[in-house]
Formats: sequence, C-alpha cells, structure tokens
Amino acid sequence: MYSQQFTFETDEPPAAITRVADTQWLATVDDRTVGSGDVTRRPDGRLFVSIDTWHAGVFDQLVTVLRTELPKPIYTVVDESETDLTTAWLRTGFTPHRREWEYSVPTDPTITGLDATAPPPGVTILPAGTAAEGPLRAVDRAIRDEVEASIGWQHMPAEILHGPSGDTVVDPSKYAVAVRSDRYVGMVRVVRATRRPRIGLIAVRADQQRRGVARALLAHALAALHSDGRGPAYCEVDESNSAAAALFDGVGAQRVSCNLELVLR
Repeated sequence: MYSQQFTFETDEPPAAITRVADTQWLATVDDRTVGSGDVTRRPDGRLFVSIDTWHAGVFDQLVTVLRTELPKPIYTVVDESETDLTTAWLRTGFTPHRREWEYSVPTDPTITGLDATAPPPGVTILPAGTAAEGPLRAVDRAIRDEVEASIGWQHMPAEILHGPSGDTVVDPSKYAVAVRSDRYVGMVRVVRATRRPRIGLIAVRADQQRRGVARALLAHALAALHSDGRGPAYCEVDESNSAAAALFDGVGAQRVSCNLELVLR
C-alpha cells in the first residue's frame, strides 16, 4: 500500500471521467490525467475497486461514477494505517466489512518451536508437488464447501488466483497435503515466487480439526522454506478467525499491518 495524502484545491475544475476499458476509468482536467479507477472480479465473484489520485475532489468523483456504473455490493481494501485513504472511502459511503492481520512468520524451527512437531498419529504429510491432483482438488472443494457453510469463505485470506472459472487449484505444485488412511484431510499452499514467500492457505477438513493437523502442516511448510534459506514468510489472518490467530501467535509470528476490507451495499 502506498501512502495516500490528498490535496484540497478549491480552484481545481471538476474532472472529466471517462471509461477507457471494461475495468478502468480515467479522470482528466484539460487533457491532463489526474486520477484513475479500476475494478477487478475476484474468484469468489466479488468486485473490488481501487482509485489512484492525489485530489480529494477527484477521488469523490471517481467513486460516484464507479458506484453508478457497477453492480453492488462493491468492495475495496486499504491499509488501516493509511488514515487519509480510509477516511476518503468512509466519506463516500463505504463501511467496514472485515479486518485482516498480516503476519511476518519466522521459518527457523528453533524460533517457532516447531522443531519437534510431528504429524498426529496416523497422519502423514506429502511434500509440495507430490500430491495426486484429483484427490487434491477434491479436498480443496470439500473444505471450501465446509467453510462456506459455516463462517463463509470471505473470512478466509484474500485470494488472487488466476485460472479458468471455478478452478481454485491453479498450481497443484504449491500444495503440501495431510493424509489419513489414504484420505486427504488438509492442505497448505506456499507461494515462493515472490520477494517474501507467502503462506496462502492452511485448511483442514472439519472432522479432522483440533487434532494438530494444521500445526503439522505449518511446521512442514516452514521447515521446507528454512532449509532453502527462505524467511521470514508472511500470511494474512481474518481477525475473527481465532484458531488461525492462535496458531500463528503461538509460533512467534508478528503482526505487521492490518488491512481493512470496506463494502458499499
């Protein structure tokens, strides 16, 4: 997130707002671009908007156009420490929907205390890239259905996955899985191709929770990163997900920022 500080220029003429693509609007004054608005549709179908401008008046104009031309609800995400930007979205009618903590997670097992962590009896961990694709997709779908039937998937970490419609396992090589009696019961997804590795998801079947499966998956993922000289990793946890927060707090992870998801209904 960049630091957004608005200027209030009372003599600035209103901007002309033009939709230049299906997902983008430009704000211009005298043929000079003074702002832009963008929209993306996430895999769960929700529309997320962003606005880039230094001018408070242009920001309001762009929001007015977006809320007129897009179906509701509309969402956006801001770093809660960016008070000017947060206030601007609230001023234009958006309201808080959820908060998500970003954690910095050490990978050294002597720091996390996971060096002696073993899978629960009867559970084995298949390293990333070794899971069979069919069972992996089946457990992914089953877990998503269980989450959607309980707290709702919107309370899981935000996902930016690019694949065919309905495909939530875009790259099976990123997943390690927990197996019990030849049944896939949990999974962890780690994205390494970034400046900092990201733990994108840890999830366990409902009937296998509170048995140490998630902790074993996390221990495996962090140990693999540490052996490759990678760390710290990062992840996001919804503030309402007390079990996930306890898991990461318990391994010495540090909360480094807070993202606020806002919605206009």
